[in-house]
Amino acid sequence: MGGRHLRKSATTMLVAGLAISLAACSGNDAASELEPAESIARAALVGADDTPYGEVIIGEGDGGLIVQIKAEGLTPGPRGVHIHEIGKCEGPDYKSAGGHWNPTEKEHGLENPKGAHMGDFFNLEIGEDGTGSVEAKIDGASLKEGANALMDADGAAFVVHAGADDLKTDPSGESGGRIACGIFEIQRFEPAN
Repeated sequence: MGGRHLRKSATTMLVAGLAISLAACSGNDAASELEPAESIARAALVGADDTPYGEVIIGEGDGGLIVQIKAEGLTPGPRGVHIHEIGKCEGPDYKSAGGHWNPTEKEHGLENPKGAHMGDFFNLEIGEDGTGSVEAKIDGASLKEGANALMDADGAAFVVHAGADDLKTDPSGESGGRIACGIFEIQRFEPAN
C-alpha cells in the first residue's frame, strides 16, 4: 500500500504526536519546552457556496508526513480525498488545484500496482451525522524541503470529491466532481503550556 498507514483518530493525537516528534528532534525533555517553529500546514475545507466542511492538518514526523483529515457537514457515504498539486481553490469546480500531488510520477490509486500518487488516500467515510475523520502517513515526504516537499513554489490544496475513489483508475479514481477544497498554509506549531 505504498507505505501508507491509516487509522481514525482525533486532531489532538496528531498535535500530541507532533509535539513528541519535535521534542525528540530538539533534544528537550518535554514538548512544553519547545521553541515555536513552522511545522504544520493547515487547509480549511470550503464548498463553492462558502460552506465550511472541516480541515486538514499535516505535520512532519517519523520519516514522512502525518495527515489528519476531519470533515463535517457532508452527506453520508464514501468520498474520494486527495492532496492536489496547486494551492488554488477557485470554485465552483476547483480545477485550479490541478491534478493529484505526484512528485514520484506514479499512477493513481493505493490498489494500483503502478501507484500511488503521494496525494492519494483511502476513501473518507462520512457517517450519518455528516462527519468523518482519518489519519494517514505519507512515507518519504516533507513539508518544505527535498524532492518530495509538499509546499513547493505553487503550494498545494486538499480536495474532497463527490463520490468514492475506486483506488485504482488513473488519474483520479473515478471519484466524481470536486465539492470542497482547502489551500494549505504553513502555520507555527506552538505547544500548549
